[in-house]
Amino acid sequence: MSVTAAPALLDRDGLNALVSALVAQGRTVIGPTVRDGAIVLAELDSADALPFGWGVELDAGRYRLVRREDGAAFAHSAGPQSWKNFLHPARERLWSAERTPEGDVSFTPQEPAVPSYAFLGVRPCDLRAIAIQGRVLTGGRHADGGYAGRRERALIVAVECTEPGAACFCVSTGGGPAVDPGYDLALTEVDGRFLVRVGSDEGAALLEQVPHRGAGPDVEESARAAVDSARERMGRALPPVDLRALMGASLTAERWDDVAARCLTCGNCTMVCPTCFCTTTEEVTDLTGDHTERWQRWDSCFDLDFSYLHGGPVRSSPRSRYRQWLTHKLGTWHDQFGTSGCVGCGRCIAWCPAGIDITEEVAALDTERAARGTETD
Repeated sequence: MSVTAAPALLDRDGLNALVSALVAQGRTVIGPTVRDGAIVLAELDSADALPFGWGVELDAGRYRLVRREDGAAFAHSAGPQSWKNFLHPARERLWSAERTPEGDVSFTPQEPAVPSYAFLGVRPCDLRAIAIQGRVLTGGRHADGGYAGRRERALIVAVECTEPGAACFCVSTGGGPAVDPGYDLALTEVDGRFLVRVGSDEGAALLEQVPHRGAGPDVEESARAAVDSARERMGRALPPVDLRALMGASLTAERWDDVAARCLTCGNCTMVCPTCFCTTTEEVTDLTGDHTERWQRWDSCFDLDFSYLHGGPVRSSPRSRYRQWLTHKLGTWHDQFGTSGCVGCGRCIAWCPAGIDITEEVAALDTERAARGTETD
């Protein structure tokens, strides 16, 4: 990569031209739009479908759309979906089998679907999540070829955050409202215009197809100031301690009983989490019994059968299942993949029907550890 393009400036017409250029390349453009009372990710054929003038109010177990006066397109927090819905589909066929009249069985592997995506509006937390999930699903001896192909072909237009939500805590996870590397183009919305930075040769070539003009120092300064301001206005934060050590020192903490009394073990937190990756497989057949298929689908460590071994589940209680999720996400994920599994997007807080707040639970575990006098370093 040899990117040398200077920052540029797009207006709304330029944003529409960007989407048109991506569609002309044969890409499926996915971005945020308003549907069913939420901001969801869906296919776009025009930038006009973006949620201009919409924001969100959210808290633990609460999410609702609100109208904005400034007409901003990206001044909203993460919705119920993440980009894993497209890179790591919720349900995918692996193979099918047919039994012939003679009794023979033939197997046909399913080639994974590898569309050419363009992701428009990827938040910094979700950009980090894509990188984290990529290490999980494409590393090691058993790489997911479908995921690898979809990620390789995907073009990413990231958007820096200028207005964090009440459930956001990305700064305390080591991220922030500014984007990390990994994008092709990065947008920062400033007063109805979009500062554009180039992150790849492919992004530079795309920008050349779109009407734009140079961005002056005043626009760049305004963009930096808006992102810096967002950094200071995070709605929540994890405690500034060694979380990996804290999780390891808290396996017998009484707080697990407290959260288990509230947790419904519904798995919402794992479904909306942009890094959770667990799956299971199931076989389905037709009424004749001559045709069968194996499907891979998302699963959750909150599912009672997720840890089932001969004789029963290993984690039969809500306490054990919530503890597994949180200690893996913040602790043993480091041992497996070299990072935390949390990017601070806040989805698990907003979309928990019981209003359980991961930052509150971790703070409570830290308080209990301190009361016991247990060191975490």
